[in-house]
Amino acid sequence: MTEPIRITLRAARVNAGFTQLDVAKRLKVSNKTVMKWETGKAEPSFATLQMLSLIYQLPMDCIILPTKSS
Repeated sequence: MTEPIRITLRAARVNAGFTQLDVAKRLKVSNKTVMKWETGKAEPSFATLQMLSLIYQLPMDCIILPTKSS
């Protein structure tokens, strides 16, 4: 069995055809929060990652988080 292709939160969102605002509205957070997740300045909770995987229609093991910026 091959390893699943892993993509960043931003790539998953773009591939699913959503804007940051679309995702923010679905999760009831600000679009700035989504931007922080995508740039590694903040991390979504496990429950939020589960919701993101549903929104993007991807298994959770295919989504990776960017590394935090210093």
